[in-house]
Amino acid sequence: MSRHFETIIYEEDGPVGTITLNRPDNGNMFNEQMCHEIRDCLNDIRRETRTRVIVITGTGNKFFCIGGEKTGMEETLLYAGVLPVLDMYESIDRLQKPVIASVNGFAVGGGNVLQVMCDLTIAKESAVFRQVGPMMGSFDAGYGTWYLEDLVGKKKAKEIWFTNPKLSAAEALALGMINKIVPDDQLASATKEWALEIAERGAFALAAIKTAFHARHGGVAGLSRMAHDLLLRQNLETDESKELAESFKEKRHPDTSKFGH
Repeated sequence: MSRHFETIIYEEDGPVGTITLNRPDNGNMFNEQMCHEIRDCLNDIRRETRTRVIVITGTGNKFFCIGGEKTGMEETLLYAGVLPVLDMYESIDRLQKPVIASVNGFAVGGGNVLQVMCDLTIAKESAVFRQVGPMMGSFDAGYGTWYLEDLVGKKKAKEIWFTNPKLSAAEALALGMINKIVPDDQLASATKEWALEIAERGAFALAAIKTAFHARHGGVAGLSRMAHDLLLRQNLETDESKELAESFKEKRHPDTSKFGH
């Protein structure tokens, strides 16, 4: 991928692509530009088959991401005046490849929602997780609540959002909010090892599994991804589809003996 980004770094190492949030002076907070760049990067990744697994991490050793910077947008209540964080979350959800959050420090606010949205999360032992929206006059009324509820249960998700506890990596693991913790100095190597293990699985099977999970919350969009993205291409290769297309073009009745093959 040759595209140049200003707020993220994208690198490929064999079947693994890594997106690094690169605003270290701001705690790797995502702003409007970063949201669009992550979305655009993931959309580029959707259109290639080189990579099999994607990793999202942060620059440095202190911050994964401490949320969103709600400045620089237009003064309007419409889309142009809202931080386009949903575009970023949606692009992770609809990507057919597994996405691993490699949490290298504080994952706070939208940064915690970001790791929740990833398919898997590995964190270093000193990582910290926290939702702070109601403490600072903000909230996430969609992905950050529903997906967290799936991970930790409704009562615990409400507690996390209502009381905003600071959770250690060990506490997040015990709650089911993340998958693995490793010593701080082993995060990069452990993340790579895990990503390469997953990359050995069947790409189509992984795509189907991820799409099935997405269909639960995605509504018509989620079900359409399953039917259109995974099934339509196969259907078009069948004798039935080809015969129907040819008979329609030739204005004749189809040969039904070719159906079901």
